[in-house]
Amino acid sequence: MCGIVAVSGNPEAAQLAYLGLYSLQHRGQEAAGIASFDTATGESHRVRRAGLVSEALQPSHIAELPGDVAVAHIRYSTAGGAGLKNAQPIRETFRAGQLALVHNGNLTNANLLREKLLNEGSLFQSSIDSEVIVHLIARSRATTADEQIMDALSQLEGAYCVLITMDDVLYAARDPYGYRPMVIGALPTGGLVVASETCALDIVHARYVRDVEPGELIRIRGGEIEQVRRLPRFVAEPQPCVFELVYFARPDTRLWGYTVDRARRAFGRKLAEEEPAPGDIVISVPDSANSAAVGYSERSGIPFELGLIRNHYVGRTFITPGQAGRDFKVRMKFSPVREVLEGKRVVVVDDSLVRGTTSRSLVHMLREAGAREVHFRLASPPVRWPCFYGIDMPTREELIASNRSVEEIREYLGVESLGYLSPEGMIDCVRDGGETYCTACFTGDYRAPLVDAQEGLAMSSHC
Repeated sequence: MCGIVAVSGNPEAAQLAYLGLYSLQHRGQEAAGIASFDTATGESHRVRRAGLVSEALQPSHIAELPGDVAVAHIRYSTAGGAGLKNAQPIRETFRAGQLALVHNGNLTNANLLREKLLNEGSLFQSSIDSEVIVHLIARSRATTADEQIMDALSQLEGAYCVLITMDDVLYAARDPYGYRPMVIGALPTGGLVVASETCALDIVHARYVRDVEPGELIRIRGGEIEQVRRLPRFVAEPQPCVFELVYFARPDTRLWGYTVDRARRAFGRKLAEEEPAPGDIVISVPDSANSAAVGYSERSGIPFELGLIRNHYVGRTFITPGQAGRDFKVRMKFSPVREVLEGKRVVVVDDSLVRGTTSRSLVHMLREAGAREVHFRLASPPVRWPCFYGIDMPTREELIASNRSVEEIREYLGVESLGYLSPEGMIDCVRDGGETYCTACFTGDYRAPLVDAQEGLAMSSHC
């Protein structure tokens, strides 16, 4: 659940990477960082600070990052823990030069690799799985930087998009399953930008060139692609994460042939076909469900209204124990529009339902605002399994759909009716080109091996 950006071959590399981070703020709010390399002086520089991009990185910090190549990271911490020691980019002095690395995803064999490296004498400075990659590169017996990075990546399992600078050379790699997205764009002022989403290209007026394909390792120098190689492991059918389309990516991003907004509208239209509701108005749980609610309204013929207003000055909310605390959290984020809701049968469209506590509080708020009936619709299937590939999901015991029927969830939420988009309906909306997707959080079908779990080692998302 992190965002990464890199720029090569442009004298304003750090400034452009900084702008890219702004567009990826939705992928993480814990910390932000940028590392640059100045080809003219042979020096590397780095800034890492806690908070939002606008808070963490000031113009004075960017001025300290000269160079024509830079990598940047926006962090959402989960079990890896908060604190600057776990912020990225990771920067180390390496026998081949100055190395800086940023990573989005989650390695499913990180703990096994870490234990092996510790036994061999490696010293770790953080608790993030990304540092494992750095140690694997450093300990590789290969003779060139290309082969050392290839050697390290070939030992990884799970999900990773990685951007690495070795002095003035930029490497971009994506795991063979292609769980997380990564794209390449050409800058109008010269050079290339690589980023998690196309929205980071748009802000710097970069022209989309192509995706980094699953299983690729690309070497870029001076803003030009020098070499494209394939990782040794071959996967016949990549499995990009469908939850990126459901919830995580920004609506204006284009992923795997689909604008996210259009994919979510298609989810909403299919949901209206599969789970019609007797309503006077359709409202969304803003902002991630806006597009799906519009699609539901289009197909059902029920008018779409702005029944909830989201406070955009509230970022990622914290986990609050106790229902009273959760009610307060919802009131911080959302304000009901009484004139829209009062006396109405309200169809509420949300992107997904994870724990259910926030939705339960939200339903209570809608009734307080005068809603006569509340019909809840989810533009994705029941989330029954945790994600081990980079989306922050709770344990299976905490997932409301893992141990309750739809009727039991309906009673818990306190709504007149509850309906989910079917797995088949969801995939039908986004497979025009025959695409396949990872649906593990809905189906429990984990394709990349869960090595740490099989070895009895604790698994968590450390990106």
